[in-house]
Amino acid sequence: MRKLIHAIVLGLIGAVVLHIVIILALPHFTGKDAYTRVTLEGLPQRFYSLDSRPDRAGLANSDPFLKLAACAFDVSDAPVHLTASGSLPFWSIGVFDRDANEVYSMNDATAVEGKLDIIVATAAQLARLRAAAPDALAQTIFVEMPQPQGYAVLRAFAPQKSQIPDAQAFLAGAGCDQTAIDP
Repeated sequence: MRKLIHAIVLGLIGAVVLHIVIILALPHFTGKDAYTRVTLEGLPQRFYSLDSRPDRAGLANSDPFLKLAACAFDVSDAPVHLTASGSLPFWSIGVFDRDANEVYSMNDATAVEGKLDIIVATAAQLARLRAAAPDALAQTIFVEMPQPQGYAVLRAFAPQKSQIPDAQAFLAGAGCDQTAIDP
């Protein structure tokens, strides 16, 4: 009888573990993970604004006070320069790797002069950029990606209707461009 109870308990534990693994792996195998959805927005290295209704990629902005834009990128060939500026009550950005792990985040309070100026690159690309030490990049923040593919989500806070045009202009003017290593 003990062996039967032991086998049943082990079977139940195994089933629980198997179900957890399946649930956690499902987005990766179905193509519904965040990176895949952002890449479905359009061409890489470009911010795409998200509306309140889900778009063809299934992405939506459910917060009425935040305006969102997302950009997929690949730093295999060259670093990506994330830029934006404007007068807003608050903005923030999150840089994520392909697996949706947050690599870096910042907001307007921690940015130099309130402007977004980040270069996302591999470790080797960052070493070459730092060695060149161009004055033009003196106030740029460097972010090392653990893997070449990722995405950025830019958020602009617009708590009043009068601020929505500024938030939309901020997101429309945001850059997600590949940049040369030797400027």
